[in-house]
Amino acid sequence: MKKLDVLIAGVGGQGIVLASDILGEVAIAAGYDVKKTDTLGMAQRGGSVVSHVRLGAMVWSPLISEGAADILLAFEKVEALRWLGFLRPGGVAVVNNQAIPPLSVSRGQEHYPSDDVIRGALKQLTERVYLVEGAKQARELGNARVLNIFMLGCVSAFMPLKVEGWREAVSRHVPAGACQLNLEAFARGRKEVHAYL
Repeated sequence: MKKLDVLIAGVGGQGIVLASDILGEVAIAAGYDVKKTDTLGMAQRGGSVVSHVRLGAMVWSPLISEGAADILLAFEKVEALRWLGFLRPGGVAVVNNQAIPPLSVSRGQEHYPSDDVIRGALKQLTERVYLVEGAKQARELGNARVLNIFMLGCVSAFMPLKVEGWREAVSRHVPAGACQLNLEAFARGRKEVHAYL
């Protein structure tokens, strides 16, 4: 693999930075050079959070150029739209089917786009769109906080990294008492995407 650029986007509190840390660690353990950077825009108030993760034989910059990401992993639907310009044509978009309206929508200043608008914008750029039920699956598991690990399970299906490496990294990063729950979330994420493939 020459290189793989992954943009992870969501809102504050969804575990974006932890997800990107785990991804980076799995890639390093697999022998790749990895660079990553996180942008936290008013994250603690539910603002946009984005992580650039780049891996390959040799990576010089942590920033992904617009139109160059191979994978867009979005934890929220409007965040998928916000960062869609970074995805290369024909790239992979894995999107959590969850709406978290920003403050401007709550105040009535803007409207939250319909699912048809969101799906249409994604499909204009790539046919490889996977709308997954991450929030629903996390609730079924009994803990909404495992959403990020579920989403990593989804995206792992598109990456040349062994499942065991993912499991080991997840186990190192989550509390011991929640390890089994997170590993189940990861497995469900892989299963959900494999249903599409």
